[in-house]
Amino acid sequence: MLKKVYILVVLAVLIIACSSSDDGGSPEPETNFDRTALLTNWADNIIIPVYTDLVSKLTDLDAKKNDFIASPDLNKLQALRTSWFNAYKVWQYSEMFNIGKAEEINFAFQMNVYPTNVSDITNNISSQNYDLTSVNNNDAVGFPALDYMLYGLDDTDEGLLAFYTSNPDAANHINYLSDLVDRMVNLSNEVLSSWSTYRNQFINSTSNSASGAINQLVNDYIFYVEKGLRANKIGIPAGNFSATPLPDRVEAYYRSDVSKTLTLESLNAVQNFFNGKAYGSSSNGLSLKAYLDYLNTIKNGEDLSSLINTQFGNAKSKINNLNSNYITQINNDNSKMTEAYDALQAVVVLLKVDMLQALDISVDYVDADGD
Repeated sequence: MLKKVYILVVLAVLIIACSSSDDGGSPEPETNFDRTALLTNWADNIIIPVYTDLVSKLTDLDAKKNDFIASPDLNKLQALRTSWFNAYKVWQYSEMFNIGKAEEINFAFQMNVYPTNVSDITNNISSQNYDLTSVNNNDAVGFPALDYMLYGLDDTDEGLLAFYTSNPDAANHINYLSDLVDRMVNLSNEVLSSWSTYRNQFINSTSNSASGAINQLVNDYIFYVEKGLRANKIGIPAGNFSATPLPDRVEAYYRSDVSKTLTLESLNAVQNFFNGKAYGSSSNGLSLKAYLDYLNTIKNGEDLSSLINTQFGNAKSKINNLNSNYITQINNDNSKMTEAYDALQAVVVLLKVDMLQALDISVDYVDADGD
């Protein structure tokens, strides 16, 4: 009788063990890694400083805009353009953080949808009856809309300035320019201000679940690398998703000679985030790299984190080979654009497949590109 009971107990243990190991899921990563410290580094040393700098740069843009609309001239136009570009570069460090208030208000969609819709902008200016908060105007606001207003109205600086001085709709152009900048300043202040209360919620959301802050932000990060950087800045203009190249889809189309700079800023931003590098500083904190190293994640005999950083370097090399004007590059030798796309795609695979598997994080967005 005792022998039968013993056998039944052993069988029960085996059944429980098999059911727990054969559930089709991957084992959770070590829980001793300090996830709170990771989130704290992200919040205090990267995200909040980025938003603080963005607000600072946009505040300067607002001041330059006010100087310009008070008495438009070429010097003030150039100062306004410089301030726009300085803010646009900082934006490249913030777009990936689609979490909290930024997600709630669709911040990125109101700041950097390109190509901008010239027809909508023109209609808004003519009618002076527009709602910049409407989703219908997402492609008529933000940095790309300012790109058009500061560079695209005319082929010459003198001709463009006339739209704000002698043109019959000069007052309307000034109003629209002013409203665009005001909207960007207000949105950015709203996002930054939200972190004064959202920060504690963020750093305490340490669960390894779909609602955990790490899982959410890592998905946002990879989505940005895949879509915002790889596809939008390189792949779509190069024709990776169409029958022919689409040079009119480049970022900063009307300024045209800064698309490469913006791409390199974006690439620098995503690599810095991976390595936990503080914004505006050389110091490093806990990071995705540190997490992978803690888990001793190896691929093809090498540390996965090293492979990722090496591929970031390869992508930077390919982008550095591009003309500063992507329109020129696409028209003269589009193969270099597609090479840059391929290098970025290799980064995406390492992050989206290998890193997520190691961290036991599931993808929470739909991949519409089939890659």
